[in-house]
Amino acid sequence: MKFRKEYDSIGKINVPSEKYWGASTERSKKFFDIGEVYVQKILIKSIAIIKKAAAIVHKREKQINTKIANSIIRASNEVISGKLESNFPLKVWQTGSGTQTNMNVNEVIANKAIEFLGGKLGSKKPVHPNDHVNKSQSTNDVFPTAMHIAIATETKNKLLPSLNLLNKELKNKVKKFKKIIKVGRTHLQDATPLTLGQEFSGYQSQLEDCINRIKNSVEEIYFLAQGGTAVGTGINTKKNFDKKICQEISKLTKIKFKPSKNKFASLAAHDSIVNFSGTLNTTAVCLLKIANDIRFLGSGPRAGYGELTLPANEPGSSIMPGKVNPTQSEAVTMVCVKVIGNHTGITIAGSQGQFELNVFKPLIAHNILQSIDLISDSSKNFAKYCVKGIKANINKIQKDLDNSLMLVTALAPKIGYDKAANIAKKALKNNTTLKTEVLKSGLMNEKEYKKIVDPRKMIQPE
Repeated sequence: MKFRKEYDSIGKINVPSEKYWGASTERSKKFFDIGEVYVQKILIKSIAIIKKAAAIVHKREKQINTKIANSIIRASNEVISGKLESNFPLKVWQTGSGTQTNMNVNEVIANKAIEFLGGKLGSKKPVHPNDHVNKSQSTNDVFPTAMHIAIATETKNKLLPSLNLLNKELKNKVKKFKKIIKVGRTHLQDATPLTLGQEFSGYQSQLEDCINRIKNSVEEIYFLAQGGTAVGTGINTKKNFDKKICQEISKLTKIKFKPSKNKFASLAAHDSIVNFSGTLNTTAVCLLKIANDIRFLGSGPRAGYGELTLPANEPGSSIMPGKVNPTQSEAVTMVCVKVIGNHTGITIAGSQGQFELNVFKPLIAHNILQSIDLISDSSKNFAKYCVKGIKANINKIQKDLDNSLMLVTALAPKIGYDKAANIAKKALKNNTTLKTEVLKSGLMNEKEYKKIVDPRKMIQPE
């Protein structure tokens, strides 16, 4: 491998000749070689959007030479498009502000811009990573701004479409199953009847509420820290730079971003992300309940609840031939546990704002973006490969309903709670039906029994 010498405030260092990163990135590779998790692509792309937007503003305001500004814009476009992905080798676990990642992007854009202008890589001439690419910026405002851009973008393009797809499939099941009456269950014990459609309407309503919570909480994410620079004062920027760069970022992303109402808060705390993570946490709780219920209702095929038949996507066992497992439900539940864990990490990290800077930014960014990614992908797969293909096992549902002792609840207003309870206990002890025990008791005749104990009349108020 060939190397070139680059220089920074520490001194000289060898950098691979074919790479666009510089001295800062090379040092970071050595000193922050922690784990195997790399900074997410969407975060790199979001930082590049900031660099492009800044160059546009500086060009318009004649604060940077037009040729230099154009080269920065062109180089930023290559990062945004993913053409330079191999030039971002840094791990998540680095300085708490994310300085290494910001400088990585600065250096790659600068060196690519230098190449466009016919200069020598690593020379910092005519384009400097700090003086030009990072002009009017600090890592302290770039990184939180990039986090917000990434969260908003992924929510718009991935998270909400995936959840909406799942919501649609659940709505379809509500309609399809609306006339199927089944045994209800509370405390994992038989309860009064409901329709399978009503049961699924609970799932659908839960999810729809989660979608609305996400839509509401993401509004806070549209406020950007950019323009606060080092500590929130905006040192080394021109007046209204924050507004101007937000306008450009909005144009580039097609999302209406606005300057943060208070830059000091935006650098020192990430409450809006903690809050947004809270909605993902709630969504995970919701999906965990739905996926588990579907998994249990599909258990069997002969020794479980067996009310639902789940799609058979792949063989379920390496040793038991013919076995099919609820794999999509299991994947969703694992994702949910991870998201709940991520939220705990974000909550603790969000509290680590000492004075003018929160120094857990890379962790917050990693966890929140991973949670969005996991919920998006698992919800989409769950909708396509599980919920869409669910079928009701009518025979099993009807058999369980016919044998249910909790239909006795309908008798309570007629014969009283105590007598109804006694009837149910006798039916259980004697392994008979409610009807048999009621008729034996002489409390009513068969005609009266049939009129009162009708599951169709038990699924709604009188």
